[in-house]
Amino acid sequence: MSRLTSRAPAVLNLGIAGFAEAIAAAGGKAAQLDWQPPAAGDRAAGMALARLTGHPAVEAANRKAFEAFLASAPVLRTVMPARETLAGLGERTLLHAGPPVAWRDMCGPMQGAAAGAMLYEGWAADAGAARALAERGEVRFEPAHDRGAVGPMAGIISPSMPLWVVEDAARGARAFSNFNEGLGKALRFGAYGPEVLARLKWIERALAPAMGAALAALGGVELKPLMAQALGMGDEVHNRNAAASGLLLRRLAGALARSGGGGAALGEVLEFVAGNEHFFLNISMAACKAMLGAAHGVSGSSLVTAMSRNGREFGIRVSGLGGRWFTAPARPIDGLYFAGYSAADAALDLGDSAITETAGLGGFAMAAAPAIVKFVGGTPADAVANSLRMRHIAQGESNIFQLPALDFRGTASGIDARKVVDTGIEPVINTGIAHREPGIGQIGAGITRAPLACFVQAVVALDAELGRTP
Repeated sequence: MSRLTSRAPAVLNLGIAGFAEAIAAAGGKAAQLDWQPPAAGDRAAGMALARLTGHPAVEAANRKAFEAFLASAPVLRTVMPARETLAGLGERTLLHAGPPVAWRDMCGPMQGAAAGAMLYEGWAADAGAARALAERGEVRFEPAHDRGAVGPMAGIISPSMPLWVVEDAARGARAFSNFNEGLGKALRFGAYGPEVLARLKWIERALAPAMGAALAALGGVELKPLMAQALGMGDEVHNRNAAASGLLLRRLAGALARSGGGGAALGEVLEFVAGNEHFFLNISMAACKAMLGAAHGVSGSSLVTAMSRNGREFGIRVSGLGGRWFTAPARPIDGLYFAGYSAADAALDLGDSAITETAGLGGFAMAAAPAIVKFVGGTPADAVANSLRMRHIAQGESNIFQLPALDFRGTASGIDARKVVDTGIEPVINTGIAHREPGIGQIGAGITRAPLACFVQAVVALDAELGRTP
């Protein structure tokens, strides 16, 4: 006891920082630990987490789901119209990004994109008529995820739109995404002017058939090796796809030339792809959807297989909990804005593109793409820190997606909802920022994080599910 009272105290403080400050002020030594109670202090959720932590059934299910994720082999197989690809898609059905949302609750960009899709399909003569159609309930809206599809920003997919078809060669299942329209005014940001509709029709009548013919000639393109190579060239295959788009064009160019559509049509196709550094984004999203589809539906698994946003809500899905969405209010994005715009102009977090982060890419792979910070904000050190921090909430590392800046370690992969709730570390997402009004387009890019509340709900639900299992 005399040894304790004869020298200045040295204390490891857990919790309220004021205790450590008082000890230091009195001449003692105090080290402050950055800690917070799990589940943001929710006692019931904390108890659910305790029951799931180390649970043999959950651990076994997570290993099974993660192994299936790692074994997936996405191949860009073909291009097909949505009505021929998505079983049961009605003639008056539109798919959208994020968890379910009714027309009246949609954010501005999503309503604008939906109206534009109705014009594109010929369901309405003008935007006013399109909106009236939706308000009368004559158009059905469904999450794209419910159909195995994904779309950036508003994520609108209509029956006539051509879709990329990505097949997981390991199990035969398919995932889908629409085509990237390029920068500027685009349907995904809620624009629906004549130039937007004309571009969509050109994609349907010229670009999509050319790509389909090229893929048929090649027999498909394996996507994991291409994406891994792009990471080594400075992409993170969400907001930076310069290398991936170039690699894909190099892979397709010969087949495009040999498969017909020559002359001006081929020149337009090549110019469009070469001039659109985001061309690969939608393909990356479909590839990630296919990979995560392999991990979905494993009873008892706490691995997250989808994260998505509709401009109102952020939602996640968990492998062991089927098609249920766990939601929380969508957040604003902390980012860099184009000249003339500010946070006051921005829509809330929007789009299916967080499927890339769910698969361990995008924000999780920012260490591979330090230049991305010029677009989304922060420093190269922040990019590395984000990739390192995500390891605390992941089941493991990718066996193919490697980060040169981290000695070629695999990206953190397999988000475990339990670990998110336990640590309070929310998955990082880098994303574009849409104007809150339809038709204006992208006004910046930045960083956001998946809300903890979604994961808390999922942990409580999984605990209840396991409690009902004999």
